[in-house]
Amino acid sequence: MFNYRALDPEQLEYVAVATLKEIGPGERLSFEVDHRSIVLFNIAGAFYAIDDLCTHDGGPVGEGEVEEHAIECPRHGARFDLESGKALNLPAVVDIAAYPVRVEDDQILIGLPRENNPV
Repeated sequence: MFNYRALDPEQLEYVAVATLKEIGPGERLSFEVDHRSIVLFNIAGAFYAIDDLCTHDGGPVGEGEVEEHAIECPRHGARFDLESGKALNLPAVVDIAAYPVRVEDDQILIGLPRENNPV
């Protein structure tokens, strides 16, 4: 998987996925965009977006417990960093995709790779 947060902004297309009223501190919001299942988190006013897909077994990770800036898969306990998507412990060894998030006015946008992007 890929940490899209590391891409140059010119390689991304930002898409509105929610409003600030839809996701308060400590909440999460699941959605699909461009055939991707993604979970958006509001951690103390900072927003993070990751694929809702555990790389260990393909199950949803978005319903897991969040502690600080990591989420634990509810199925087998694999943990992932919400900012980078990095797999933090076994049984997961492959990172999950992480997306940059920005707020414009009251809209929350996530950065998706442009179609002509080679990534």
